Amino acid sequence: MNSPKLIYSIYENRLQKLITKEDLPKHIGLIHDGHRRYARKEGLLSYEVSYKIGMERLKDCLLWCDEAGIGHVTSWLLSRENLARPNEELGPYFEVLNELFEELIIDDVVDNFKITFIGSTDLLPQKLQETIERLKEVRGGGQKSLTIALGYGGRQEILDAIKSLIDENRNNENDFDALLENVTDDQLRQHLYSPESPDIDLIIRTSGESRLSGFLLWQSAYSEVIFQDVYWPEFRKIDFLRCLREYTQRERRFGQ
Repeated sequence: MNSPKLIYSIYENRLQKLITKEDLPKHIGLIHDGHRRYARKEGLLSYEVSYKIGMERLKDCLLWCDEAGIGHVTSWLLSRENLARPNEELGPYFEVLNELFEELIIDDVVDNFKITFIGSTDLLPQKLQETIERLKEVRGGGQKSLTIALGYGGRQEILDAIKSLIDENRNNENDFDALLENVTDDQLRQHLYSPESPDIDLIIRTSGESRLSGFLLWQSAYSEVIFQDVYWPEFRKIDFLRCLREYTQRERRFGQ
């Protein structure tokens, strides 16, 4: 009788053969949902345990993306709205994030990635901000990019971009009509948090929730979205490969 591990390996290899590398997304967005529900389902002693499992899964997923040749990954680890949660809930999560970022400073899983952050990181605990700065300094190069969204809100990003664009043009033009002419797609894009990143081709959200919750609203206008039923700590390589297979089978219409 074949073991589950052997069957898993055979299925994984089959999935990889069905995926054409030329058709793969250049930029993947990850919404890591379901940590707390996973903890309740598994009867874990605390949410912190599921957070730690989820962070290990993130490192796994970065390795899968690297192996597949995905050049850009955006990982949404904390929304701006989440910052309003009670300290007793946020505290353990901040500790897990700090551990993750300290690991990424030395972990070879991100050797090929330049790591940047977007969102209101100034609202995070000082210890976490300091670790973020060290991580950005150490991981400031790489052929691929990993963008980590922390304290991020899609509406806030667009508001900040509009304000920044208007302020820039106001310094150059006193004429209101001339200022409005400079408010274009290309100009606004330059004032987004990550202007160098291409639009997102594929968004993967786990836990079965079928919504984007404000994730990169501007950059995801024409994204393909796949909602996975598994909780993020349970997300496996075959789940990832299924998402890639489904993406390559879709006909992208870009709003047409």
